[in-house]
Amino acid sequence: MIDLRSDTITKPTENMRLAAYHSNVGDDVYGEDPTVNKLEEQAAEMLGKEAALFVTSGTQGNQIAALTHCNPGDEVILEASAHIYLYEAAAFSALAGVQSRPINGYRGAMDPEEVKSAIRSEDIHFPVTSLICLENTHNKAGGAILPLENMQAIYQIAKDRNISVHLDGARLFNASVASGVTLKEYGQNADSVQFCLSKGLGAPVGSIIAGNKSFIDEARKWRKRLGGGLRQAGIIAAPALVALEENVERLTIDHENAQYLADEIANIKGVKVENKVETNILLVNVKGTGHDAVSFIDVLKKENILAVPFGPDTIRFVTNYEVTRENTKTAIARINGVL
Repeated sequence: MIDLRSDTITKPTENMRLAAYHSNVGDDVYGEDPTVNKLEEQAAEMLGKEAALFVTSGTQGNQIAALTHCNPGDEVILEASAHIYLYEAAAFSALAGVQSRPINGYRGAMDPEEVKSAIRSEDIHFPVTSLICLENTHNKAGGAILPLENMQAIYQIAKDRNISVHLDGARLFNASVASGVTLKEYGQNADSVQFCLSKGLGAPVGSIIAGNKSFIDEARKWRKRLGGGLRQAGIIAAPALVALEENVERLTIDHENAQYLADEIANIKGVKVENKVETNILLVNVKGTGHDAVSFIDVLKKENILAVPFGPDTIRFVTNYEVTRENTKTAIARINGVL
C-alpha cells in the first residue's frame, strides 16, 4: 500500500522508539519531566521565543492560542480556507467564544490592505479585533509557502493596532527548508507560533506552541483546563526531540518526491495538477477522467494507493518519509494503468 493521504501517517523510527524507551520522565503538570522541559526549551530556541509548551495536537495548540489571546465576543481575522477555519470543528466559537472573519487570499496569503480594512473600528455594534491568524505552509492552498514579506506586512499592521498575531505553522519546518527562511525569521512575525511534530517531522504525537513567557504561562493554564495536562510525558517528548534533531533536513526528500509526482502526473491524460508544488502537498484535479474525487479515490484504493478528497473533483497527495522515490514511481505506473 502506498499511503499518500497525509504526512501524519509516518511511523516512529527505530531511534524514536529507543528514545521513548530510555526517556527520563517525571510529572509534567508539576514541571518535573526533564525530557519535556528539554523539548520545550529547544523548540523555543529554534523559533526565537522566550518559552514553549508541549501540547497534544496542532488543533489544541491553535485553540489554546485563541483562548490566551482573546476574550469571548472578540473577532479573529484569518484566511478563508485556513485550517483553523475549515478543519477544526468550529472550535474558535465553541471553545473561545470568538467570531471568525475570513478573508479570501491568494495561495493562502491575505492582502495586507484587506486585513487592515477588516480590523474593526471602535463602535458599540462591533466586536473587538483581537487576533490575526496566519498559516504557513497553507494546507488548502497545496502546501503553499506564505511569503515572509506578506507576514511582515501583516504583523506590522497588527502591531500598529495593538492586535496579536498567531501563526499556525503546522508545517512551518517544510516552509523553512523549502524557502531558506529561518524559523526565527518566521517567528519574529508572530506573537505565538504552533508547529506539529507529528506531520512531516514524523514524531508519533504532539505539537509545540511558543511565545513570550507570560503568554506561555497563561497557555499552560488553558492546556490544563482543556484536559491537556500530561504526566510522564517524556515518553512521547523523547521521540519529538529525535524528530527535531534528525528529520528536519530530510524534508527536502519529501519535497523532491512531491515535485516528481507533479511532473509525472502532468503527462497523464485526464488529470491535472492544480497547485504550484512548493513543499510536500500535491492537489490533482481528476474531472477529466470521468470520475469525481470520491470515485477516483476508490479506483486508486483498488490499486493500493491511498489519497483523500480535497474538493468535488480534487484529490490530495502528501509525501512523507515513508514514501520513497521507488514508491512514487510505482504510484505513477499504477495511475497510468487505470486511465
